[in-house]
Amino acid sequence: MKSARPSILLLCAAALAVTACKATDASKPDTDRTPREAPTSWPPNSAARDLTPTTVPHHDVLLRGATVLTGSGDPIQGGDVLLRGGLIEQVSATPIDPVPEGVEVIDAAGKFITAGLIDTHSHLGVYPTPHVAAHADGNEMTSPTTPDVDAVHSVWPQDPGFQRALAGGVTTLQILPGSANLIGGRAATLQLHPGISAEAMRFPTAPIGLKMACGENPKRVYGGRGARPSTRMGNMAVWRATFAKAKETERAWDEYLEASKKWVEDPNAAEADKPKEPKRDLAMETLVGVLRGDILVHVHCYRADEMVQVLQLADEFGFEIRSFHHAVEAYKIRDILADWDVSVSTWADWWGFKIEAHDAILYNAALLDQAGARAIIHSDSALDIQRLNQEAAKAYWAAKHAGIPVTENDALAWITSNPAWALGIQDVTGTLEPGKRADVTVWSEHPLSVYAQADLVFVEGALEFDRASNPTPWSDFEAGHLHETRTVTPPTPRDGGKP
Repeated sequence: MKSARPSILLLCAAALAVTACKATDASKPDTDRTPREAPTSWPPNSAARDLTPTTVPHHDVLLRGATVLTGSGDPIQGGDVLLRGGLIEQVSATPIDPVPEGVEVIDAAGKFITAGLIDTHSHLGVYPTPHVAAHADGNEMTSPTTPDVDAVHSVWPQDPGFQRALAGGVTTLQILPGSANLIGGRAATLQLHPGISAEAMRFPTAPIGLKMACGENPKRVYGGRGARPSTRMGNMAVWRATFAKAKETERAWDEYLEASKKWVEDPNAAEADKPKEPKRDLAMETLVGVLRGDILVHVHCYRADEMVQVLQLADEFGFEIRSFHHAVEAYKIRDILADWDVSVSTWADWWGFKIEAHDAILYNAALLDQAGARAIIHSDSALDIQRLNQEAAKAYWAAKHAGIPVTENDALAWITSNPAWALGIQDVTGTLEPGKRADVTVWSEHPLSVYAQADLVFVEGALEFDRASNPTPWSDFEAGHLHETRTVTPPTPRDGGKP
């Protein structure tokens, strides 16, 4: 037994030596290892092919001799506006001479020019015409929170309402999910170029929006099913729980990204030690985008007290509200909204159609404007969007008659520059300034006149509407009206010839 012991010791010594060698080798940097890259953000980029148009057929034109309402300064009488390459190249109080080669000159004397109108609240495409059950795609009423859905996937681009909005001078609009849910889903900002898909109509630089809704709608829908929420306190509880989960998701991904960075930088880290990516949650990804300021929040909310509660919610979880929509009691907290830099997308005169709307007044937009808040006139209607300029005019003249000091520039800002800010596109559209997109409307009369009609509408420099040319319908539902002149014989009356 004793004679065997030295050999055992030798074997152990040899084994330790081998182990030590391995340990020594493992401590050396693995210069042959495939270079690693740490993820830097989430969610991963989509692999979907970009189907948006790469070029737009611009019309290079000089609009000559009009009254130019720039939205950024005093009106210009007899001014010229030069559109080239899809942009506003020049706005001049004197005739532009010489006219650049290849530019068409359009006599606009006696007409008025503004930036294209912008509607922050529309359901065109998700509740299109004809209004039938098969087209009701605006509300995913299967859960009180559905931040994973996206309105762009419900938009039917052949909705005749798009072209009718264009004929009213509108060049840009935000399509929102409905207001049945506390969190209804992502919103899509579209430009009014015709397209085979809503993706092809997306405004290329617009941030994503998120639709939320407080008050009566969510509690009615889900309370009517015996589900939560059924009260306003239930609304707030569900919101808080949902954003608390979003905070946890954000923390998990931040920890994963940090751990991945350390793993990549550590030359001794084994492949088996690679951090595991958290499970993707599309709903939470949307809300983390909100928490990080990448997604702009738009909230359907009527009552002043509830708007304050929503601001408290946003403050608790560290995000911002971009615009309250409808907001008929916003005038009651106009100082708060101005201080928090929250815009208000409201109507000119919708009142009394439900209890939440009973305190609506005609002076809401003007009082907000007077307090330094951003007032916006929105449509929320396939009809009102066709005359958004007249909706702004109603709010303007109501304020003037009440002695509230508002100007024409203020009223035009309610449908141009202020909604551009609410949608995050104020740097590229909303006013007539050199370098901005050529989103331009030429009016037959002053746009705040009841007689005004949009004669020409340019979207990114493309002449998408010309009233004099009997425009080609975008929608198959109106193809029967294509360039036809009909003589209609009235039917014979059945009541003895009485009119």
